Amino acid sequence: MTQTIQESNDARLRHVVSSTADRHVPISPFSGEVISGVDLSSIDDVAVAVQRARIAQEQWVSTSWAKRSAIFAKYHDLVLDRQDEILDVIQRETGKARGQAMEEIFHVAMNAIYLAHNGKKILATDKRPGLFPILTSTHVHQVPKGVVGVITPWNYPFTLAISDALAALFAGNTVVIKPDLQTMWSAIVAVDLLVEAGLPEGAATIVVGDGVTMGTALIDAVDYVCFTGSTATGRVVGARAASRLVGASLELGGKNPMIVLEDADLNKAMDICVHACFTSAGQLCVSTERIYVARTIYDTFIQQLISRVSGLRLEARLGWGYDVGSMTTAAQLDRTAASVARAVEQGAQVLVGGRKRPDIGPLVFEPTILADVSPDADIARQEVFGPVVFVTPFDTVDEAIDSANDTPYGLSASVITRDTSRGRAISKKIRSGSVSINEGFGATFGSVSSPMGGMGDSGLGRRHGPEGVLRFTEPQTISVQRLVTVGPQFGLSDAQWVRWMTRALKALKTLRIR
Repeated sequence: MTQTIQESNDARLRHVVSSTADRHVPISPFSGEVISGVDLSSIDDVAVAVQRARIAQEQWVSTSWAKRSAIFAKYHDLVLDRQDEILDVIQRETGKARGQAMEEIFHVAMNAIYLAHNGKKILATDKRPGLFPILTSTHVHQVPKGVVGVITPWNYPFTLAISDALAALFAGNTVVIKPDLQTMWSAIVAVDLLVEAGLPEGAATIVVGDGVTMGTALIDAVDYVCFTGSTATGRVVGARAASRLVGASLELGGKNPMIVLEDADLNKAMDICVHACFTSAGQLCVSTERIYVARTIYDTFIQQLISRVSGLRLEARLGWGYDVGSMTTAAQLDRTAASVARAVEQGAQVLVGGRKRPDIGPLVFEPTILADVSPDADIARQEVFGPVVFVTPFDTVDEAIDSANDTPYGLSASVITRDTSRGRAISKKIRSGSVSINEGFGATFGSVSSPMGGMGDSGLGRRHGPEGVLRFTEPQTISVQRLVTVGPQFGLSDAQWVRWMTRALKALKTLRIR
């Protein structure tokens, strides 16, 4: 079995462009789990990968809509059918619980079939009103950018490596993906299955290396940049792309709030909170890190949440059967522990959790609930990116909304209430790209036909839906003019032409709105 897996991995390495003998071997968060090493790419390899993608794009862009849809539909099936193998890869690289790793597979499958069913319509040529009725025919075409660079983090390595790439590919681009060094195999498997589904070799390639070197080289070579990661790095990426007049979409950090109203179903709220706060050990951009609870139910809410979180099963191993897994890197574990320690120094109280658990796994941190967090505390405004949430009571809804908006971020938020009309009204006042009512983040993130992205320091651009596809194209307007030209003719002077056009525009007002 081991030899078969190694042979499969060796075959998959054809998708990685690397000419060096420098091998990087990631360390699994699971004790005793081995992750195969991959030879690092060089700056010259980035140029090779992009050139290979440019050649492949000449073929891919002429592929029919029907063929693209068939490939994506087959990919949907392959991802679901090979889920056990993919889950093993994701778990070994990230340490997350298997059920939460499965969310990545569902997300990729949903994106693939959404594009298979809707991509042609999204990208279809659009007929627009022309300058002169009948005499001017105007159409807007969506032209692919060319080669898209996709730079992805370690926390959701399968879906973030390929879901944005799917949208870019369906739009007629080719892609070069630079995954995080910790999670290279999730990206490699994702591309390998897509090629198995029918994508031409070279249309999606991978380069591996550190972000500063490889990421910069990729930004300097491609026609569009799709980045997911921290806000600090996103600023650098955006500036680098802008210096070349190359577009970029940036899905960055968040300090995501949840507002729990006095009429909330608390049993349901517990399920929502546990999933929203502790999925993937809190290592996701849309994780809830702040909960504001109506004071009238605060004590009951806290007691129930402590009870629920205290009962979560923590493990660090391959397979099913536990609720919260490991953190992915030692650096993130230390950052989380330091954030909690700093919060306590600034007056916070640890209600449950708050400790590293090396007895369970080398990178396990307990799901943590904090109280008495001052609005001025570091943890009130700075992203932790770990299994840590603080809970604060509020007296009025306006106070809760102000607290929710008291951050430079604006990625995801949620409102828990039985009165969904009231929930919608409150949601509209929260400065956030996505707001889920009676859900943490799954309702909005899983609605792949609708745009997902951030406001403020949470980034630029959107993934999902038509917006997530059209970011990878340039609109091109083509007009055909018949019989008359634009400008004075038939012997008219400039003054006569102006008077004629004035009367024509007034007449057109009664026919349609221009």
